[in-house]
Amino acid sequence: MTKYSVKVISLLFVFFFCTPAGAQSVFDTYFNGKRLRIDFALSGNDKFQSAALMQLQEEPVWCGPRENLRSPFDYGGYTLDAYDKTSKTLIYSHGFNTLFEEWRTTEQAKTEVQSWTNSVAMPFPHNPVTVVLLGRNRSTNMKDTLMVLDIDPASIFIDRGKLHDNPVVDIQLKGDPSGKVDLVFLAEGYTASEKDKFFADAGRFTESLFTTPPYNQCREDFNVRAVFLESEDSGTDFSGKGIFLNTALNAGFYTFGTDRYLTTPDMKSIRDAVWNVPCDAIFVLVNSEVYGGGGMYNFYAIGTADNERTVQVFVHEFGHSFGGLADEYFSSETAYEEFYNLKFEPWEPNITTLIDFNSKWKDMLPSGTPVPTPLEAPYADKLGVFEGGGYLSKGIYRPMDHCMMRDMHPFCPVCSKAILRMVDFWSDRKVQ
Repeated sequence: MTKYSVKVISLLFVFFFCTPAGAQSVFDTYFNGKRLRIDFALSGNDKFQSAALMQLQEEPVWCGPRENLRSPFDYGGYTLDAYDKTSKTLIYSHGFNTLFEEWRTTEQAKTEVQSWTNSVAMPFPHNPVTVVLLGRNRSTNMKDTLMVLDIDPASIFIDRGKLHDNPVVDIQLKGDPSGKVDLVFLAEGYTASEKDKFFADAGRFTESLFTTPPYNQCREDFNVRAVFLESEDSGTDFSGKGIFLNTALNAGFYTFGTDRYLTTPDMKSIRDAVWNVPCDAIFVLVNSEVYGGGGMYNFYAIGTADNERTVQVFVHEFGHSFGGLADEYFSSETAYEEFYNLKFEPWEPNITTLIDFNSKWKDMLPSGTPVPTPLEAPYADKLGVFEGGGYLSKGIYRPMDHCMMRDMHPFCPVCSKAILRMVDFWSDRKVQ
């Protein structure tokens, strides 16, 4: 354990029990209103991974919470911790997932070493900080230190240049960015002549989100913007069919060889696109009618605009990226091999291995519900502990037979609660 693994109890008291005014003073003590972007590379295979700095960028606006500087959720395969360099005080912590993390569970990772570009952001500090990047070890469930950086905010090696200004439409603005969830739609595969279509698509997706429970309870807690990026070609890549297009964010189907898995590894282009936009959550809207999408916690979600199941895919994938929810299906094709280690409790709130079920939805179960729960009357349509989830038919359990995170049914109570807790974290209104 390094000295940066030690959490300062007095600071945690400040973060979790102080008044909003006190929390504001904590933020002002350590940070200004700008954003520090850290671009880094993750390299490795199924056995090991390492990280290396690529670039530091000063960006004009920090829009995340100023009261909740340390997430109460131990979510994500990676954590960025920032310490005041002088006092060694933990002043910021942020969990997230990456596409590289998923690649490490594929067959390809057993025989190849690859390097993937990634990006994460934090409030811009007043004074020198030590930033520690941690990666969750699948064999031990502990977090390994992958990178330690001493960053001087006055350094000449921080890029402070202005990037490209993209057209932005405010779909809805409900308040100051520091007290709202700032959702940004990014255009992918829209040509110059399709700009109006993109803004209309983004508006349509916004309406679909806020008519879907539980988001229909918290429309006032979201700011929503749409950022147009011009692509030379219309559509997206289908590498499995030999189709490669010139688009703004280099997205494509056949991620890890799975035909419906739509992603982009190009995090630099995504972060460049939102460099001057308040942004807590990103959805990449792809100009295609083919079914597919993807989503990674606190990274981005992506989906197509014009499939007949577009709305459900959007809400499902946003459940991953915003809510930290796991897939609950277990019979569909994936490229993953043993994605979850059954010796440990998954961090996602909507699946369990029963290793630590007390930390999940045990307190929500109806009285008398057996654990595990048989998929039969009188339990089949109620909250329970049903085997199958997380791409495995055995050893992992889900809260209900059907849910948005399994088969596009409405969110179950467990997933709904997790989403509303996340809205609580990012916004200044506490959802009941």
